[in-house]
Amino acid sequence: MNREDKNRIIDNLTDSISNAKHFYLTDISDLDAETTSKLRRACFEKEINLVVVKNTLLKKALEKFDGKFDDLYVALKSSTSIMFAEINDIPAKLIKEFRKTNQKPVLKAAFVEESIYIGDDYLDALSSIKSKEELIGDLILLLQSPARNVLSALQSGGSKLAGIVKTLSEKE
Repeated sequence: MNREDKNRIIDNLTDSISNAKHFYLTDISDLDAETTSKLRRACFEKEINLVVVKNTLLKKALEKFDGKFDDLYVALKSSTSIMFAEINDIPAKLIKEFRKTNQKPVLKAAFVEESIYIGDDYLDALSSIKSKEELIGDLILLLQSPARNVLSALQSGGSKLAGIVKTLSEKE
């Protein structure tokens, strides 16, 4: 691979990283062709872009972000593939699901919700992180709950009050 090809790959990686909201660095080495194909198909179905990269090229792409991703360098050992996703927890859930029948992919690192996670130990935590949209939805539900309780109390109280007035009017 000549210098021009490497620079083109680095530029493409830089663009992908800058446009990605979340990405996971994984190790999918030692997977046979059939299993790798299943993983790629599962990624496609979940709208995850899976890219296998050379560590040196990925490091050069990450260096263009002025230290934002310096903590990820420790994960750039052995084979690396990147999972780019719009929704933060989808790749973690996919990895967990896929590992029910395979030993890989192994989570090496992740950039999720502006935070960096290093190591496979964070897989459970990453799969349970709620997205920004889910948190906003939960907040709206919490804010609506007291209003619903007040309306419910007023409606039930109104029917009770009407019943009491009706009972009193029927009495002589």
